[in-house]
Amino acid sequence: MMHDYLRAIGFSNLKNNKDVRDVINLVMLRPTSEYIAPSSDEEAVFGEKVKEFASRMGIAVRGEYEENGNFHFGYYLPYFKGKHSTFKEEVTIEKQSDKDAYSGICDNVKVGVSLIFQLLNMSDYLDYMEFHKGPSFFTPISLSGLSISGKIILPVLKTNEEVIRKKAESASRDYMIAAAREGDQDAIESLTLEDIDLYASISRRSKKEDILTIVESYFMPYGIACDQYSIMGDILSVERVQNILTEEYVYILTLECNDLIFDICINKADLFGEPAPGRRFRGTVWMQGLVDFMNL
Repeated sequence: MMHDYLRAIGFSNLKNNKDVRDVINLVMLRPTSEYIAPSSDEEAVFGEKVKEFASRMGIAVRGEYEENGNFHFGYYLPYFKGKHSTFKEEVTIEKQSDKDAYSGICDNVKVGVSLIFQLLNMSDYLDYMEFHKGPSFFTPISLSGLSISGKIILPVLKTNEEVIRKKAESASRDYMIAAAREGDQDAIESLTLEDIDLYASISRRSKKEDILTIVESYFMPYGIACDQYSIMGDILSVERVQNILTEEYVYILTLECNDLIFDICINKADLFGEPAPGRRFRGTVWMQGLVDFMNL
């Protein structure tokens, strides 16, 4: 999977494993920044070398430093850092079973499922855990995504009154979901009736309308990987950056999806259509995130 998502940050020209190794060696020899975990009784400690190839995106190489200072490669991670605080929520950090990496898990009412993302600022987490304990934190989270396949969809025409009404309905539904999670029986029954009405409305409209005019945005799990999602959301802003090594162009899109605001990046060659504010993006993303441990 790592190899696939390298193209999202401007490395679509890597043809084989040798090309990938050459890029990884460049990161290890000339990193933009380095990190060594706090010393411990173990013979080797976690280390990370990071090289940025465009605005807020690059490759992180993680492994171990021995006592003599030698760095041993473990795995690499293409990354993209968002600049918007997506929400403030309780997040649980869990170590991944297959490698020395961590995932963030939080339950957000706007998504409807447990949202799982790759923790990017692992160094901040290790530093914080040196003096604190506990896997759960209530803190701002900045989500981002890497995409290798996406399309630009035309927006749904809405009046100002419809926009205001939908925001009010969304806020009311969020309140009802929160109450239902606390065991409020009235809220559970109201949500059940709303879902039945919504299903009937969609079934009726789908006979005459295109599904993309009925469903304005969505955020749902995709495939077998727990941190990959299929999304569709409104484009708030568009930025085009260039990979300084490959000179490939990458789009940075700020999206509003299910009332969540976050950034994604996608190679210009992998995006079908011309992005612009007001239009919609539809595609699959690998979710990543920054957890603000400084505000705990």
